Amino acid sequence: MLRLPAAALILACSAVPVWAQDRAPEERQHLLDLAYTLGESHALRQTCEGDGDQFWRSRMVRLTGVEQADQAFDAQLRERFNTGFAARQGEFPLCDVTSRKAEQQSARKGQALALKLSRAMRPTPDANAVPDSMAELDAAR
Repeated sequence: MLRLPAAALILACSAVPVWAQDRAPEERQHLLDLAYTLGESHALRQTCEGDGDQFWRSRMVRLTGVEQADQAFDAQLRERFNTGFAARQGEFPLCDVTSRKAEQQSARKGQALALKLSRAMRPTPDANAVPDSMAELDAAR
């Protein structure tokens, strides 16, 4: 099962809102790539779990909700998801060893994208910042 990579994607899809329009072009591209990968993962999982499985689609819905992108970028995200879904659905119509391997590859790709996005969302410490309290000073520890 794909628990570890799935956890990374879920984390990325439930992160603190960072509006897509405020993202750098590279980050926007990572979001588009992640949407495509979520679409691929959705198709591959449905191949083995059935059409009723909405695990990855629900993560995509969460991603678009968190991003709160403008209408044009939101449409791009959804289109990338649908394109990824259609590509893998057509390529792997049956659940077998090959489709399971493809699911694992997609999960690894999604995990790498999620890590890139999570790094972009982490604030970097400012060496010149004054601590808010004495407890934040190294000497107070």
